[in-house]
Amino acid sequence: MRVSGSDLRLLQVFDAVVRGGGYAGAEAELNIGQSTISNHMTALEERIGFSLCQRGRGGFRLTERGQAVHEASRRLAQALGDFAADVAALKGELRGELRVAILDSVASDPANRITEVIAAFGRTAPDVRLVLVQERPQDIQPKVAEGLYHCGIGSHRSRVEGLDYRPLYEESHGLYCGADHPFFERPDAELTDEVLAAAPYVHRGYWREEDGMRRIRWRIEATVQQIEPELILIRTGRFIGFLPHHAAEADLAAGRMRRIRPGDVGYVCLFELYTPRARRGSEVLAAFLASIETAWPSSP
Repeated sequence: MRVSGSDLRLLQVFDAVVRGGGYAGAEAELNIGQSTISNHMTALEERIGFSLCQRGRGGFRLTERGQAVHEASRRLAQALGDFAADVAALKGELRGELRVAILDSVASDPANRITEVIAAFGRTAPDVRLVLVQERPQDIQPKVAEGLYHCGIGSHRSRVEGLDYRPLYEESHGLYCGADHPFFERPDAELTDEVLAAAPYVHRGYWREEDGMRRIRWRIEATVQQIEPELILIRTGRFIGFLPHHAAEADLAAGRMRRIRPGDVGYVCLFELYTPRARRGSEVLAAFLASIETAWPSSP
């Protein structure tokens, strides 16, 4: 299949349908009717030679090959965008798109200077379209390596081949419970490792073991992938769990939460910048990295 300009339009429709979860979801974004969307999808499937999705009373669902085509089409669209940015850079212009991945619940962290970075980058490259996406910790590195993002800022113990890592800052975590939890009024001296191990615990699924707390065999009764769901569960008074101090600060000040054994229970996460090692960086990415260097001039 030789990709033509009309094929690119069909792939754009396909992407909107996937992101919208069906024809109805894509209608407003594309500003065309569902019958026209259906015609475009039929034309794309005829061009490719197989079905991309199932639609009907059961709802919209990608086929296995449809999922693969969608992922390939995203890589193609991003490569075309990077090509346009490279051509603009040859003319001394910073244009195109910059795709950056970050973790959830970082806006309240005073050590996180991403707001300053983006503001400075905006002054340097006002014509660049910035795409800032929240991802799970375990997903950022492979997606940067694949080229889905130009760079990412996250924290994870594992390392992915083909990436460079630059330390940025540290985030401290403590063990917390809500105001309705039985531990809320108990003194820390009574909350021994054995007592903590018997309490229902909410675990972040991307950590195998919380740093520095391997001695406690946690009674895991809930698992989350982001900080905010964990905060909600701890507020219920049923669970204990680790939170970044900045995420718990408001609840702590309002008396809705307490920190358990602050002297010896807790750990620190290192946040790093992930960039591809082998792939040549664009001038747009270089400008963004320069803004990061200004905001974080030294490692923690």
